[in-house]
Amino acid sequence: MAGTPSVRLTEQPAGVASGATDEGRGSLGEVARLFLRLGFTAFGGPAAHIAMLRHEVVTRRRWLSDQEFLDLLGATNLIPGPNSTEMAIHIGARQAGWAGLIVAGVCFIMPAALIVLALAWAYVQFGTTPQADAIRYGIKPVIIAIVVQALWGLGRSAVKNLFLGAVGAAVLALYLLGINELALLFGSGIVLLLIHLVRQGRLGASAAALIIPVTGIPSAAPFVAAAPVSLGQLFLVFLKIGATLYGSGYVLLAFLHGDFVARLGWLTDRQLLDAVAVGQFTPGPLFTTATFVGYLVAGLPGAALATLGIFLPSFVFVAVTHPLVPRLRSSPWAAGFLDGVNVAAVGLMAAVTFQLGRAAIVDPLTAGLAVAALALLLRFKVNSAWLVLGGGALGLTAQLALNYVK
Repeated sequence: MAGTPSVRLTEQPAGVASGATDEGRGSLGEVARLFLRLGFTAFGGPAAHIAMLRHEVVTRRRWLSDQEFLDLLGATNLIPGPNSTEMAIHIGARQAGWAGLIVAGVCFIMPAALIVLALAWAYVQFGTTPQADAIRYGIKPVIIAIVVQALWGLGRSAVKNLFLGAVGAAVLALYLLGINELALLFGSGIVLLLIHLVRQGRLGASAAALIIPVTGIPSAAPFVAAAPVSLGQLFLVFLKIGATLYGSGYVLLAFLHGDFVARLGWLTDRQLLDAVAVGQFTPGPLFTTATFVGYLVAGLPGAALATLGIFLPSFVFVAVTHPLVPRLRSSPWAAGFLDGVNVAAVGLMAAVTFQLGRAAIVDPLTAGLAVAALALLLRFKVNSAWLVLGGGALGLTAQLALNYVK
């Protein structure tokens, strides 16, 4: 963007943007302490994480100006992966070079990953008891409400006009018909990019018509019996997800469902919802759901490889794009592609929410829980972690009441 200072990936960033001060520059130790603390306390999802980051690095420490912060946030929207984690990595790189890039990301991810790992162990040990089933009964409809709320917020941003709304609806329908989610995501991005270039006069309509069929979308593999678990395949699946997933962390649901439930048969719908529930009441990035899934599938090695696979692309993408931040935000190619990817991500979220909702909302009580949770989220902005805990408590209370009546 014109007038934006160049960003350097060096040990001592040169220059101070307007609004930042020399004494506000953070050392590697300060970067580690900040992101380790945030890793243990950053509840509430990506939007809350971004707000906390801005408070810490713009308002409190003055490491960045608001414009620099927005430049980095814009850059994270142009690459796949979890936005709040990539913001942490960008800020670490901005403050302490290559070492900061790695330290900030690891310190932000590891606390949540370790907490999720402990919960995964407890889930495997105690998750089949009647009490655990009752807790899940109450939690699952709350999770559906949380995803619907995220879907509503993202949809308002992504669906900018009727045409984009039609693209999102088409993605939803095609996914339910069995079309591959990755092809839908990138196919929509390519189609919208071509349309955007045609409107700008950068590409002829006839050329676009010839290119669009090349983006033909293959069908997803039909459901088959569970494939043998392979650590190498587990790592590669999560590496693919981390390298291609745009949008909210909740879009992760579509990828996990497509790969681990439908294609490989390594998870059930119930286990997938439980994994997302754990991600809701733990701090840090929702992508640590991968740690939980990896442990369920292949124990401690699976948890380690899943976590590494899903987060590794973010470090690579940030390292590559960090010096290019000023130019990326103003790229005419980015706008159309992102419009298509973002609206496709919303369509995928809606499709998987519908599928999982049928398994979670099974009677009047679960329907009431879902509606009440959604109302509390939309009207009073209640923290989702409290709603998950409350849903579990109500599920357990309902079971105890039923047992008492019997």
